[in-house]
Amino acid sequence: MKAYLFGWNPQKFAWENLDADIEKLKTTGQLVDNWSVASHKTIRPGDRAYIVRLGVEPKGIFASGIIAGEPYVAFRKGRHYHRIEISIDTLLNPDKEPILSMDILKTGDLAMQTWSPQGSGISIKPELVDELEGVWQYFLSERGN
Repeated sequence: MKAYLFGWNPQKFAWENLDADIEKLKTTGQLVDNWSVASHKTIRPGDRAYIVRLGVEPKGIFASGIIAGEPYVAFRKGRHYHRIEISIDTLLNPDKEPILSMDILKTGDLAMQTWSPQGSGISIKPELVDELEGVWQYFLSERGN
């Protein structure tokens, strides 16, 4: 399985309906959102997605999902860029609950990955995908998700 890392910096983009989106996911089991993607040539439906909070503490992974469609071109602020839809399966509010911290992401083999990407939608090193998923699932089980 391939996996990709999407960055969210609250200083650059406010997620104004984060709590409502969390509630929607809990009640309906469905939440699809679109993100810019740097790896538009390799990403495919069914690939794993992780979303990392950057810019302000706490920093770390707070959401995950599955790529729900093919990349598409969008136009904003005078330029074209690629976007992808993610069917989110886990969404946490970093300001209200623990997230998978950078301290954990920077230990062991996971330290080989760049967890603060300059672009959103970068490929996670293939040799780290299973370990990351295991750490994420363990983290979620420890907090009762």
